[in-house]
Amino acid sequence: MNRAILIFLNDLAMVVLAWLGAYWLRFNLDIPVEFRMSMWSSLWIVAPVQGVVFYAFGLYRGIWRFASVPDLKRILLASGVAGLATPAALVMAQHSLVPRSVFILSPLLLVLLMGGGRFTYRAWKDGHLFLRRTGVGTPVLIVGSGEMAMRLIKELEASQVWRVVGIVEPGAGQAGRQLGGVAILGGIDDIRAYAKRSEARSAIVAMPTASVAERRRVAEAIAYAGLAAMTVPTLDDLLTGRVAISAIRKVELEDLLGRDRVELDEAGLAELLLGKTVLVTGAGGSIGAELCRQIARFHPGRMIFVEQSEFALYTIGQEFADRPVTCIIADVKDASRMQVIFSAYQPHVVFHAAAYKHVPLMESANAWEAVKNNVQGTLTVARAAIAAGVGEFVLISTDKAVNPTNVMGASKRLAEIVCQAVQSQTQSTRFVMVRFGNVLGSSGSVIPLFREQIARGGPVTVTHPEIIRYFMLIPEAAQLVLQAGLMAMRDAEASRVFVLDMGEPVRIVDLARDMIRLSGFSDEDIRIEFTGLRPGEKLYEELLADGEATLPTPHPKLRIAKPSAIPDAAWLHELEIWLAQHVRDESEVKDGLRYRIPEYRPAVN
Repeated sequence: MNRAILIFLNDLAMVVLAWLGAYWLRFNLDIPVEFRMSMWSSLWIVAPVQGVVFYAFGLYRGIWRFASVPDLKRILLASGVAGLATPAALVMAQHSLVPRSVFILSPLLLVLLMGGGRFTYRAWKDGHLFLRRTGVGTPVLIVGSGEMAMRLIKELEASQVWRVVGIVEPGAGQAGRQLGGVAILGGIDDIRAYAKRSEARSAIVAMPTASVAERRRVAEAIAYAGLAAMTVPTLDDLLTGRVAISAIRKVELEDLLGRDRVELDEAGLAELLLGKTVLVTGAGGSIGAELCRQIARFHPGRMIFVEQSEFALYTIGQEFADRPVTCIIADVKDASRMQVIFSAYQPHVVFHAAAYKHVPLMESANAWEAVKNNVQGTLTVARAAIAAGVGEFVLISTDKAVNPTNVMGASKRLAEIVCQAVQSQTQSTRFVMVRFGNVLGSSGSVIPLFREQIARGGPVTVTHPEIIRYFMLIPEAAQLVLQAGLMAMRDAEASRVFVLDMGEPVRIVDLARDMIRLSGFSDEDIRIEFTGLRPGEKLYEELLADGEATLPTPHPKLRIAKPSAIPDAAWLHELEIWLAQHVRDESEVKDGLRYRIPEYRPAVN
């Protein structure tokens, strides 16, 4: 039988019980004979009338398993209306031998019976009918005492995978109280003692709206206590419904090094990208792919993915299979190929992310390839963009271009200068360069390497105990690149170099220790070995060259580096002659870079 019909019949039975109970209460369980006859005969009018009211109020659209406050409100309202309709129907039927107090008692009893039945069923299904479930699932602590923690407690109990044995506050002040029937034990500083007392081996951070600094402090406290640190999904994922709050995962390094959400000029970016043709070179790389994802949010008319790697292009193309995308295999150094692509698709905006960026790999045997790809490739794409009348051209640069000590950084600095040089030859295309440091999880990053080394049982290799780097998340970097492109469009002065706010630098050895602890190991379990600086590597990176000042922008995470003298057409012509020469050895490459970039000082390792 249909479940709604069963519920409807149940409610009719509750109507009968409430009506009879009202009589029994009115006459103290000793109903006179004349009223007893009235009680039974009136039910043939009361039950149908109230049944119609309940159906009209939609009481049978909900699910008892998830009965909640809105359902109780609906029952209250329906019972009130039924309580008014009942005497009117009895009067119309000329059935007058009903005590007035029955009309008051009956709706009250009905609310108790109908509401109580629904909530008793839910409590039974959730395991709360008599006592809180015990001994079911793995014991776990929850860090957080807000609404998300409450929701998590409910969902975890329903899943029976975890058994919540206590709540730990990020701060302190509510110890001894309860949340969802679970005791709040105290502050995060004493989590080791709480874990020992409750036999918990894991802790779940239920703080999706907390700042990154707060989440980092909590996650580190959990790791130091020897617990497995887990977290709920991000607030964005929860709000969009992509995952449930119970879809917990391990705390990753990105949670500790990530930063607060970037505020974007959504309306302005829509103006820059909506309905436009946008071309991204290096679209299959880590930065290029994330740029494509961020661009897609603003519904461009078409995206052109240019990539040299077949596999990388196929992968990113599959991700956007349901969007207007064109995937093109091409080498950015191939001038004729670039001219054909730009002429055919006439992009409005170009993001040039194609580059060789692995420092040690580009330092010796591949030095000239780094220069050709990063410098000639940039010049070739820039020339094609100018010829096609592209409006905005954004070069993805790096902090390694500042006071460079390696071929990769010097080649990217030279690419910046190339963009400034070609800018002087056109008014139709606006060039902008964006510098930032390391992005977590990008190809060539230490993060994947550390993960592999930890999975193998160590050791984790760090080049130097004092080496530091700036880090940001790939989505944040991509979003700020878009924001810089928008500012360039609105700026009266072209060929700007934008510098991203990278936050505070991080010691790589501290990063390695955090990853070891988050993986559930101690420093004794997995050793850290120092291997020495690699070719071209320096202890710290910079975002500004010596004597280079910055100007503020309307966005708090973007600043503008004041450019040095911009080279003329003769300089650019001479550079092209150099680039056209045949492959040469490492020393020739570095001499040529030093000649064109005075601040370039090759590292001696």
